[in-house]
Amino acid sequence: QVQLVESGGGLVQSGGSLRLSCAASGRIFSIKAMSWYRQAPGKQRELAATITTGGDTNYADSVKGRFTISRDNAKTAVYLQMNSLKPEDTAVYYCNLEAGWPRVYYYWGQGTQVTVSS
Repeated sequence: QVQLVESGGGLVQSGGSLRLSCAASGRIFSIKAMSWYRQAPGKQRELAATITTGGDTNYADSVKGRFTISRDNAKTAVYLQMNSLKPEDTAVYYCNLEAGWPRVYYYWGQGTQVTVSS
C-alpha cells in the first residue's frame, strides 16, 4: 500500500515563503512523475507543479517564477518551495504520485493547508 505524507503548510503573510514536503512509502515502482495540486475553497483542484523522473518540470502560469518543485529520487520525496506568496495562493495543497506499469496509478496525500494573509 502506498502512502504519501505532506508537511510544511501553515499561515504566512503575503510576500512570505513556505516549503512543502511530501514523502512516499510503500510498494512503489515505475514512477512517472510527482506533482503538487491545490484546491481553494469553492474551486476545483488544480495542478500547481509537476516534476518527472527525468527532472522535467511544469508549472501553472499562476505560480511560474515564484514556486519551485524539486525531488529526491532516493527518498521518493517531492518538495515545493513557494516564494512571494499571495492571498490567492491560499488552498489545501495535495501531493500526487503517478506510478506503475503497465497500468498507471495515481496516489494522493491527505493535503496540507496553506493560508496567506494580506
